[in-house]
Amino acid sequence: MSRLDTHEATRTVETTLDGAIALHQRVRTLNLGAVVMAADAVLDAYAAGGKVLAFGNGGSAADAQHLAAELVGRFERQRPALAALALTCDASVMTSIANDDAFERVFARQVEGLGRAGDVAIALSTSGASPNVLAGIEAARRGGLRTVALTGRDGGDAGRAADIHINVPDDSAARVQEVHRTLIHAICRIVEGASA
Repeated sequence: MSRLDTHEATRTVETTLDGAIALHQRVRTLNLGAVVMAADAVLDAYAAGGKVLAFGNGGSAADAQHLAAELVGRFERQRPALAALALTCDASVMTSIANDDAFERVFARQVEGLGRAGDVAIALSTSGASPNVLAGIEAARRGGLRTVALTGRDGGDAGRAADIHINVPDDSAARVQEVHRTLIHAICRIVEGASA
């Protein structure tokens, strides 16, 4: 293993931070109404006794779990738990659907089984082109759930299929995920602030 060039490594950290800051600033100049609409949809679901179902692949799966953790646990203050499930957490369910049906159906099948009209499905895809995420959104719409897509690039089919589309217009999956996490925190802050 070669010895680390600390100057070059420090420059890598700086460049990464510069890219994250630049994209956050660019998104800050866009219309943020969809973020507020997403928080409002979540609040409406909770007011009606509903829940949030969140899903995505890879890093977006981790973000779905992060969102569910902030809602069920707490974000910034103590308050009653809020119902939220990340559809990426049950390995037995995921693998049985992938094996017996198709990987494209791993989220749709869970939405069909767990979702109810008035719930909110939050789909995360940095490309907006993941077939299983799109299938999950479509299943949610058929079931009467409100749908929110957090996407990157141009939003793709997932963005076009969702009721509420929050787009981070960039091609870097890493940068998009960083902004998605910030927007998830904004949604959690709004929801928690309005939850007694």
